[in-house]
Amino acid sequence: MIAKFFQKDDTRTALLMAAPALIGLLLFVAVPFLLAVIISFTNLRLGSPLPLQFLGLEQYRRVLLDPNFQQALVNNGLFALVMVPLQTALALAMAVLINRPLPGMTIFRTIFFMPVVFPMALVAVIWTIIYAPSANGMMNAILESIMLGLWEPRDFLNDPQLALPAIMLLSLWQGAGFQMVIILAGLQSISGSLYEAAAIDGSNKWNQFRYITLPQLRNTLIFVMLLTSILSFRLFDQVQIMTQGGPNGATTTVMYEAVKASFEQQKMAKGAAMTVIFFAIVLAITSLQKVLIPEDSAID
Repeated sequence: MIAKFFQKDDTRTALLMAAPALIGLLLFVAVPFLLAVIISFTNLRLGSPLPLQFLGLEQYRRVLLDPNFQQALVNNGLFALVMVPLQTALALAMAVLINRPLPGMTIFRTIFFMPVVFPMALVAVIWTIIYAPSANGMMNAILESIMLGLWEPRDFLNDPQLALPAIMLLSLWQGAGFQMVIILAGLQSISGSLYEAAAIDGSNKWNQFRYITLPQLRNTLIFVMLLTSILSFRLFDQVQIMTQGGPNGATTTVMYEAVKASFEQQKMAKGAAMTVIFFAIVLAITSLQKVLIPEDSAID
């Protein structure tokens, strides 16, 4: 009886402590999403004199057949396809580099993580200046120096072939530090005895990395790749500030199209349908975690 009393008391205490987070999750995530689902089945448009009508799945059909939305899906997919392996590899390299008991490593960790702390709006403005189309633009000047004067100044953000890669480079620089911290935590959880045993057996550093570090980081790397995939589909700030979806839709994204439909075109139902589709995509990606990471080997 006493054990049951304390067990019930612990449950009440846990629920009480979790209540603020649960209430916030309900009010700011669950309820808005439910409203978005309901609105997506209508023809709601701000300022329209037309009466509100139930359209069923018609709004989804229109969205999926919209060339701009299709281009946004392609851009998001291409962005994720490039960023996930590239950013994960860069974060892994940085984590391995600073996971050494050498003096000054705290400074390097701070430098690598610092871009994550900066607001994306500030970062986007700075990189817009870096991508200035004139010959005095920093990126053009660097490329001209590297290529010994053979590089001709380009307008990166107004070139359909360079605009999306330019945003990728910015995102790679700004976001790799966050993944680095996660991988660094995984590296520090690996037992040093494994490396000692490998060294005694005569294994070199590359074999230790290949047969000890990478297998031990399997779950961490999968988590980082899934997280990077989700963040890739949330791409918005850089596009809004730097290119506004241009040129010719070369950098438009699902989130940008949803915001533009809802607030610029005032087509709330269309924007809601896009966000629901976006949620379905993110849900499909996150569900891969259960497939790729067994429950008995979850991330610590």
